[in-house]
Amino acid sequence: MSKKQISRIATLHLPAGEAGPAAVGKDLGPLGLNLMEFCRRYNEATQDRRGFVVPVVVTVFEDRSFELTIKMPTTASLIRRVIGLEEGASRPGHQAVGTITRAQLREVARTKLPDLNTTDLDQAEKIVAGTARSMGLTVRE
Repeated sequence: MSKKQISRIATLHLPAGEAGPAAVGKDLGPLGLNLMEFCRRYNEATQDRRGFVVPVVVTVFEDRSFELTIKMPTTASLIRRVIGLEEGASRPGHQAVGTITRAQLREVARTKLPDLNTTDLDQAEKIVAGTARSMGLTVRE
């Protein structure tokens, strides 16, 4: 049995459990994928993470079959959930929309650690703090 040839790899950020053909059509339609099958598989895999934006890596093969690799929710959506924020600041650095504590940063970092490019929780916390600042949050000790 020969290996399948990879045609393309695409990364999408979609609301968990809520993917629809209209939302993914412009990105995946040109690749010739069965959009309904993609949506069904993505929604099944992310059903337990509703309310988050969950990245998915779609590996498309020459025969138009595909594999999904579901990542952890985005750092920004994890932060929004932890502090109860609807959205970040429209002008980060000029406008503060809330504060986040070190304990909350550590909680988000612990959740996001498998997808980050570090295995050290302290470094992961610094990465999450940078995202929080770019959302217009103040990091409190």
